[in-house]
Amino acid sequence: MTNSAATSAIRSDLVPAGAFTYPVKDPQQTRWFGFLLLPEFTLLAFSAALDPLRIANQLAQKPLYGWFVFSEDGAAVSSSSGIDIGVHAALKDVKPDTYLFACSGNNGTKVASDAVLGHLRRHVRFGGKVGGICTGASTLARSGLLESKRFTLHWENQPGFIEAFPDLAPTPHRFERDGDLLTCGGGAAATEMMVSIIAQDYGEDFAIAVSDMCLNGPDIAQRSEQRSSIAKAISSRNPRLLAVLRAMYDNIETPLSLEELAENAGISRRQIERHFKQLLDEPPAQTYRNIRLDRARTLLMETNLSVMEVAIAAGFNSGSVFSRHYKARYGETPYGDQVRTRIKDKG
Repeated sequence: MTNSAATSAIRSDLVPAGAFTYPVKDPQQTRWFGFLLLPEFTLLAFSAALDPLRIANQLAQKPLYGWFVFSEDGAAVSSSSGIDIGVHAALKDVKPDTYLFACSGNNGTKVASDAVLGHLRRHVRFGGKVGGICTGASTLARSGLLESKRFTLHWENQPGFIEAFPDLAPTPHRFERDGDLLTCGGGAAATEMMVSIIAQDYGEDFAIAVSDMCLNGPDIAQRSEQRSSIAKAISSRNPRLLAVLRAMYDNIETPLSLEELAENAGISRRQIERHFKQLLDEPPAQTYRNIRLDRARTLLMETNLSVMEVAIAAGFNSGSVFSRHYKARYGETPYGDQVRTRIKDKG
C-alpha cells in the first residue's frame, strides 16, 4: 500500500484552511516526502523545508504534497535547540515512493547509526530517492550515496566534512540538485529548495505565490553562495582589501606572508596595514590568525583529528603557539574543547 493510499482518509492536516487560495488545475497525485530527524537536528532547517509543502496545499486546497516525519526507532527526537519533536513512524516504515530527506545539525558526520546508514542504502537500492537538509549530506556520504554527485551542506560544517571525506567536495551553493539528489545548507535555503520543487511540479507562478506566503518574496531564482559576501560582512567595497581577505580564506593550511598577500592584491604591505586598521580596527596578521583559529575550532568540534593535526590544518606549526592563541580567542584550550565535545558525543 502506498503512502497516499494509506493516509488519504486520515491525514486531514495535509490541507489546512487559509484566507488566501490559489487554485491549481489538474493536480497530480499527492507527492510524498519523508523527513528523517537525526539527534540534534536543526529545527529551523527542518521547518523551513516542511512549511512550503503545507503552504502549497493550503493555497491549492488540495493535497499536492504529503509528508511523514521519521526517526530511527519511532521515538521523539531532540533538536539542537533542546526541543523534542514527535514523529509519525520509525525508519523501517518508510515506503519506496517516499522522497527521504536526512535532517541533522552540527554533529552531522557522527549522529547517524550504522542501522540508519543501512536503511538509507536499502531505500535507494529499492528505488527510493534521498536528499539532505543542513548537514544531512554527511549522513548520505557515510552511506556511500554521494560519489560523483554534486551536493552541498551548511558552510559552517564544510571544513569538518572535507576532513572526514577528502574525496568528496561540497559546493558553496545554498542548495544543489543533481538528478534526483537534492541537498541544501539549511535555513532559508531549505525553503528555496522546496519552492524549486514546487515550481517544477506546478509552474513558476504558483511557486511565487508559495514563496510570497513564506515571506521570501517573488524572486525564486536560485541564489548562489550560502555566505554573504565579505564586502557586506565588513561594510566595505574596497576591492583590494577584499582580495586580501579572500586570499586569507583560501590559504589557511599554508598561510601566505603579508608581502605575498600584498603582491597578490597589487598593493603595498603598508597599504594593507592601513586599510585593515581603518576598516577592521585590527592588524591584518590578527585577522588572518582569527580566520585560521575559527577553522581550527570547527575541525575540533566536527572531526576526530588530534589537536596537533588540527593545528597543522589551520596553518600552525607549533602546538604550543596554537594553544596559546586558541585560548586567548575562545577562553579555553583546544584540548579542553576537544575533550568536552567527545564526552558530549559519547553521552
